[in-house]
Amino acid sequence: MNIRDDFILKDIHEGYLVGGFVRDFLIGKNIVEVKDRDISVKCAEEFSKKLAAQLDATYITLDSENKIYRIVLKDKENYLDISELCGNTIEEDLQRRDFTINAIAYDLKENKFIDLTGGIEDIKNKRIRAIKEENFTDDPLRILRAFRFMATTGFGVNKELEHILIKHKDLLHLPAKERIHDEIMKLFGGKYTSETLLKMLDSGILEIIFPCVKDIKKIPSNTHHHLDLIHHLIETVRQIEIMYEGTPHLHPLSHKWQGEINAHLDKVDFGGYPRINHLKLAGFLHDIGKPSTWTIEETGRHRFIGHDVEGEKLVKPMLKDLKFSNKQIEYISSMIRYHIYPSNVIVSPNLDNKVMMRYIRKMNDNVIDNIILAKADRLSAQGEAVTKEMTENNINGLNKLLKFYLDVKPTLKPLPKLLDGVEIMQILGIKQSPTLGKMINELHEAQLSQEVNTKEEAIAFIKNYSK
Repeated sequence: MNIRDDFILKDIHEGYLVGGFVRDFLIGKNIVEVKDRDISVKCAEEFSKKLAAQLDATYITLDSENKIYRIVLKDKENYLDISELCGNTIEEDLQRRDFTINAIAYDLKENKFIDLTGGIEDIKNKRIRAIKEENFTDDPLRILRAFRFMATTGFGVNKELEHILIKHKDLLHLPAKERIHDEIMKLFGGKYTSETLLKMLDSGILEIIFPCVKDIKKIPSNTHHHLDLIHHLIETVRQIEIMYEGTPHLHPLSHKWQGEINAHLDKVDFGGYPRINHLKLAGFLHDIGKPSTWTIEETGRHRFIGHDVEGEKLVKPMLKDLKFSNKQIEYISSMIRYHIYPSNVIVSPNLDNKVMMRYIRKMNDNVIDNIILAKADRLSAQGEAVTKEMTENNINGLNKLLKFYLDVKPTLKPLPKLLDGVEIMQILGIKQSPTLGKMINELHEAQLSQEVNTKEEAIAFIKNYSK
C-alpha cells in the first residue's frame, strides 16, 4: 500500500505529512483505520482555509497563537490538523520533535519521505530514541509520551533515552493535567500496557503520575496473593489484556462470546476513549483502598476489610484532579466499588436466575466489564491458600454469570421509573431532604430485587418506609 492511497491525501500536493499517520504507515498499520492526519506547512491559516474549501469540509481554529487549525470532513470522523512549520524549514521542524520515530515527514509535493534522524531504521528495529535532551525539558510531557509509545507499539527505549526519562522525571508535575490525562488514557489503550507499567515502576515514574503507588508498594505478598500489591495490580491489567486479546488456552471463550465482549469493550461511551482503556485503568486501581484498610490478624492473615468502598472514595478526587470527566469517574469508581461483587453473587447459597438478574440490573451496562475485572483479579491472586479448585470454581461461576447475561441481554429493557422525587414528596407531604434520597435509593433496590414491580407497589413501599 502506498501512502498516497489515502482518500484524502491523494488530492493534496503541498506541505508535509508528519506525526502519527506517517509512523503508523511505516509500522504497517492499516491507514484506512486512521482518522486523523497532521500536516505542517508555511502559511498554515491560508492553506487550511483553501483546503477546507477544496474538500467541502469544516474549518476550525484550534490555536491561533501557535497557528494550528483543524479541517473536519463531512463524515465527522476524518480530519486534518494543519500547523505552521516550527522554524523556517521542515528540517528545523523535525529537529524540534520528541522521538526519531515521530520525526519522519512525507513531502506531499515531491512524494518522498524525509528522515533526518534515522526514524525509519528505528521503526524497523522497534526502538524509541530521543532527538535531543533539551526537547524533553522544553516539554516534560514527552517523558510520559515515551511510555505511551512503549505501551502502544511494544518498542523498547535505548539507554540514552532511558537516562533522559529518569533524569528529568520530576518535571512531570509541570504539564497541564488535561494533557497528562490524555497520555494516561492512550497508554492504557496500548496492547503492551502491563509491560510498560512495570518499566514505569522500575524508573520511579509510576508514583509520580499516580502518587497512591507509594503506599501501595508497602503492601507485601500474603497467603492469598503470591505477588505484592503493586505487582498484583499490574498483573490484573495483564490478565485483562489476555482476555481482550482472546488467548484461548488461557481464557477459553466461545468465538461468539469473544466477538461480543470485544465489540462492547471497543465502544466509546464516555471520555472520548474506548471502554477497554478505562477498564484496564480500573484494573490497575481496583485495590487502591487496601493500604488504608490493611490489618494483620494474630494468625498472620492479612485483611483489607472494606477496601472496595474505601477505594471508591479515594479514587474520585484523584481522577478529578487528573481532569477525568464525571462519567469516566463514575465508571472507574463503580468498577472499584463492585470488583468483588460478581464473585459474591456466584457463591450465593440461593443462586438462581432471580439473584443473577438482580446483579445484572445493578451493574446495568457494565456487566461484561465487571465480570472481566473479577476474573482478572482472581487469576492475579494465586497465593498458597488459594487452591487450583478454588480458582477453577470461581472462573467457572463467573463464566456462568457472563453467559446468563449474554443470553438475556437481547430481551433486557430499562427498569421503569415508578415514582420520582416530586411524586414521593407529594404523596408523603414531605420536603426535599437526605431521607428522600435514601428512600429513592431503597425503592430502586426493591425494584432490582423484584420486590416492587408496579406503581401501586411503589406507593405502598414508600408509605411503609416512612412509618
